[in-house]
Amino acid sequence: MAEQLHVFDFLESPGKHPPAPVNVVYGDDPFLKRLAIKTLRSAVSSDDDTPFATFDGDEASWRDVVDELSTVALFGGGQRRLAVIEQADAFITKLREKLEAYVEKPRSTGVLILEVNTWVATTRLYKAIDKSGLAIACRAPTLGTGKSIDRRRIAAWLVRWAKQRHEAVLEAKAAALLLDLVGIEFGLLDQELAKLALFAGLGGTIRPELVQDVVGGWKAKTVWELMDAACDGNAAEALRHLDLALQAGEPPISLFGQIAWSLRRFANATRIFERMEREGRRPALRAVLEQAGFRDFPRGALTSAEHQLKQLRRDRAGKLHRWLLEADLAMKGSHSSPDLSRLVLEQLVLRLARSSESSSAGKPKRHG
Repeated sequence: MAEQLHVFDFLESPGKHPPAPVNVVYGDDPFLKRLAIKTLRSAVSSDDDTPFATFDGDEASWRDVVDELSTVALFGGGQRRLAVIEQADAFITKLREKLEAYVEKPRSTGVLILEVNTWVATTRLYKAIDKSGLAIACRAPTLGTGKSIDRRRIAAWLVRWAKQRHEAVLEAKAAALLLDLVGIEFGLLDQELAKLALFAGLGGTIRPELVQDVVGGWKAKTVWELMDAACDGNAAEALRHLDLALQAGEPPISLFGQIAWSLRRFANATRIFERMEREGRRPALRAVLEQAGFRDFPRGALTSAEHQLKQLRRDRAGKLHRWLLEADLAMKGSHSSPDLSRLVLEQLVLRLARSSESSSAGKPKRHG
């Protein structure tokens, strides 16, 4: 029975999951798929000179693929040949019956890897590979059978990956902060880890302060100013800061990660405040913010957070979780392209700013 396993489990113990004659690497994250394919290739042979062929799934012919898998390397010492079909969704659709027959009687001289975006469990090919092949899920892990992302598992993997790949000790709190700042984009997370490892030095420790300084930096300041303007009802200024970040090359999904991080903490602070009120206590706003995850780093950050939460007001802060969920689903679904993702961010900013305007409408203006 082949294992349908997550790439984290595969990368942690590749020896427990040796490459089969036919392997499927599926999911929506290119970085994780590259890691899985590289690890499979190393498992076939540690020799970099091992025959290795890559095919374009839109153009590959069945004859060429089979020829590659069937050919014995002239100087390969009996090693199996490796064929990878990239973006193989169309290839599978077109040649499903041939693939099903091949899985039943694969060539002993080769290893085939199919790299696909979707892997449907109801197909005969899925069931055939489930019996004799290997399928690796390359996407963000989820909690149980639901669609909620398992952020703790990702943070734990980042700690292991920092030590394995970048020879650095990533503290657990630093991993959580990095995930909040960058978002669930594994290629970007790896790039930031590489940068942090250089700052920490070989075998050094990456702490939250270093993550905030190196990864946050100007971006953290820009997002904070964006939030301040939006909470104040100044939509034009908030959109200007958003545009600055996007023009600097910041991916919308990454920028959303930091905006969501700030807003989630405000939403949590509101819930804590309301719970304490129901219990008959008189909560101090600063203490509530600290309980929700805010820190006074850099100095004055807690004071700024108090100001922003007061600007948001309780009615809007109570809606933040729903607004963030709607934006997150849109950016991972119907609005996943950069232009449409930017539109989602702009709509979220306007939602905050307009709510501020409407909630202050009708109140007398104070002068002097």
